[in-house]
Amino acid sequence: MFQPIKVIDVELSNLPDSIDNIGDYSFLQVLVRLHGSSIGYVRMPVINGSCSVQDLISLIIEKHNWAIVRHLLCDWLAELPRLGRINIEDVINASHQNFHRNNLLPFVTVVICTRDHSDDLATCLDSINNLDYPNLDIVVVDNAPSNDATYQLVNKYNSKMRYIRELRPGLNWARNRAIAEARGEIIAFTDDDVVVDRHWVRSLVAVFAEDPGVAAVTGLVAPYELETRAQELFEQYGGFGRGFIRSWNHTGSANGGRLATIHGGPGKFGTGANMAFRRSLFKKIGLFDPALDVGTITNGGGDLEMFFRVLKEGYALVYEPNAIVRHRHRRDYASLRTQIANWGIGFSSYLVSSALTYPDERSAFLKLWLRWVRKKLRSALLSHLRPMLLRDLFLAELTGLVKGTLRYHKARSTAEEITATFGPISPTDIEQNELGAFSHNYKKFAAVRTVDLAQSLRPLEDITDYSKVHILITWKEQPLGKVEISTYGQPVSRTRLREAIVDRLRLRLLDPDHSLSDDSLWSEMRAALRKHYMRIGDVMRPVFGRQILSETTVSIVVATYDRPDDLRNCLQCLLAQKPACRVEIIVVDNNPSSGKTPSVVNEFPEVKLVSEPRKGLSYARNKGIAMTTGDIIITTDDDVTMPPDWLEKLIAPFARRDVMVVTGNVLPGELETRAQHLFEAYGGLGRGFMSFEADRRWFESGVRHAVPTWRLGSTANAAFRAVIFSDPEIGLMDEALGAGTPTGCSEDTYLFYKVLKAGYTILYEPQAYVWHKHRQTMTTLRKQIYNYSKGHVSYHLRTLVCDHDLRALSRLFIELPRYHVQRIKGWLLGRRTYPLSLTLLEIAGNLMGPFALCRSIWRVRREGHSEPYVLPSARRLSIMHPQPNDRNLSI
Repeated sequence: MFQPIKVIDVELSNLPDSIDNIGDYSFLQVLVRLHGSSIGYVRMPVINGSCSVQDLISLIIEKHNWAIVRHLLCDWLAELPRLGRINIEDVINASHQNFHRNNLLPFVTVVICTRDHSDDLATCLDSINNLDYPNLDIVVVDNAPSNDATYQLVNKYNSKMRYIRELRPGLNWARNRAIAEARGEIIAFTDDDVVVDRHWVRSLVAVFAEDPGVAAVTGLVAPYELETRAQELFEQYGGFGRGFIRSWNHTGSANGGRLATIHGGPGKFGTGANMAFRRSLFKKIGLFDPALDVGTITNGGGDLEMFFRVLKEGYALVYEPNAIVRHRHRRDYASLRTQIANWGIGFSSYLVSSALTYPDERSAFLKLWLRWVRKKLRSALLSHLRPMLLRDLFLAELTGLVKGTLRYHKARSTAEEITATFGPISPTDIEQNELGAFSHNYKKFAAVRTVDLAQSLRPLEDITDYSKVHILITWKEQPLGKVEISTYGQPVSRTRLREAIVDRLRLRLLDPDHSLSDDSLWSEMRAALRKHYMRIGDVMRPVFGRQILSETTVSIVVATYDRPDDLRNCLQCLLAQKPACRVEIIVVDNNPSSGKTPSVVNEFPEVKLVSEPRKGLSYARNKGIAMTTGDIIITTDDDVTMPPDWLEKLIAPFARRDVMVVTGNVLPGELETRAQHLFEAYGGLGRGFMSFEADRRWFESGVRHAVPTWRLGSTANAAFRAVIFSDPEIGLMDEALGAGTPTGCSEDTYLFYKVLKAGYTILYEPQAYVWHKHRQTMTTLRKQIYNYSKGHVSYHLRTLVCDHDLRALSRLFIELPRYHVQRIKGWLLGRRTYPLSLTLLEIAGNLMGPFALCRSIWRVRREGHSEPYVLPSARRLSIMHPQPNDRNLSI
């Protein structure tokens, strides 16, 4: 079950005091910015309705330290004077140079094309109305509307916006009409389902203003919200974002090959929701192709075709991640699937359109189409190796790719009919401004220049006769390194020069004498970042510690089978727990006919006794779970003991709303016999002393390897949110697996598997540990290892047959045989002391796994399944309002 993710921006130079009141969200997704520039995303869990700002800072520095340093170094290179020795403090405190020359700001036309989306459009126009840019011409193009809602909405903004009705249906017709009506030197396009950043236009204009050779700029499209599973799936599928590194793209970057091979891919530069062009460009290369994009049967591709045409005609296109808009993704899965299918149709249509326009690129476009079909087909096929919802989206796009090859010609005929009916759109009044195109006709190959960082950085403008420039970087005439930039007859701006220097020399800029190692430089820089930003955030509350969920009710289920002494020790430890929450303890007697358990439970009046005559640990635990009333249900065994703070530590991670299962470490209670030592050598029950988190992405991460849920711990020390047992995708423990059945074990690993498959998070918390009493004799150890080996194979067969997870085949037929061969080889070479007899016993258990599973399934059919789990609230409601067919729950 998906839980909403809160999306926010955080400015590192102006950190918030706190991030609270987000209890309805499971995670916080932060777009990190520094001086307004985008750095990257971080995602952290919400704990008790808030997130620690200090923890957030630590996470940002850990994940994006180079992006932060890169930005600071670029700022430092733009600052003057740079005197004395370069040091880290100067870099961290460098002032950011903003593009604020209002008297030089060009006139910009902002275009929003829309059709019958007045609700989304209202939010978009509000954000555009708040843009931090003085010279704006805002145009709303209403494309073939069915009502006047858009007209009425735009009129509310009085004279701030212009309304234009375009009767020719199709997004590219609307875009072309906007170009014809535009008054600005630069035209910036966005969609009606976005919210633009306040500095969006200013960031776009800064690129055009600094580099006259740039003809088009695209920007970052971030998610506006992640409130539904469909919106999160869209981001997982690729989304609209194209990273946080500015990139310059031009014809020369194809390096002599076909341009489509390098720059023809879908969405490489962004999307039409965030793009801007010099108005004069359209006079030189033409308008948008009206046979493409939304409103036609091609459903897309208009922006991709224009991006490719800009480059093919020899002009520069820059991706600027600081120009940000936030897109409202489709909220429901059906709309998302339609969108992905339309992506495929639009991409193929764009390829056909461009292949017709540029015959020399046809072979490259065909190869690109085949490569993309192969990629989606491969993804769809590989998805069968692991259960995942994205498989359906891969197939939808693949189907669209095939359909799109036949759509363009019909759309072109429709566009010609529309032109014949309404007439063409021709912006004849566009001025022919100078706009340099890239060329391969160079007089010289490479220029050589020297840049001294102690001096002011200037753009390199005297290199238009060269294809590239080699730059010697010095500090007060002391050489630091060399940078090479491909120019293809165009000047190099200050920004591009600074970024090329920083990307090449990195932290070596801070050590001209090469007196420190790279590790030392990075260590100093990370320490300086922490000191600086933690100091900025010192008004914040301290790092968030563990908190006991005081309003939570906890139920502990202990299944037992005739071990009265062990059970007594376990119950004494459980009653010694002192958590700040209500706790109930339920003991399930799995052999009531023996009469050994009731006498022990009678010693503890607080403990409830439940009987389950059907043999098997899963039957016993399911019966106990059915009788619980707690919000959190803990399972443990009768042969474990625990320290007094165990319960508090085990339930503390549930402060995170996304965590549905917490497992803890299982340590040996004693190692007094050879059998107990060998059980630890076999692998034991402990899973180490480092916390670990598994979620849906972890579940889907391995294509060729089965999901290693056995690494997550065991139900001898596990806690669950009660609600998951009522989830139809999960349910109770599988009665065909577990101790007391022919399979012997693995009811816990299969339960973890289903939890992860359903999209939940499991957290392994080693601080919540218990002590386990291992088998003391070799006879009982051999039986246990044999059962574990049968159960392991049974678990994988269960995932293969019930969940269609083909990754189990790799585990059964490749990994397990290889594991046993390595153990036998190690024993033969004297490298392992683990007995060969136990290895052979494991092999025998593995071979018996299929037969054991069949026996267990037949046994369950004979004994019957456990009753489905009903949440206590629903149970109480059923008692208050009984239905005729309700069954009375009884012990």
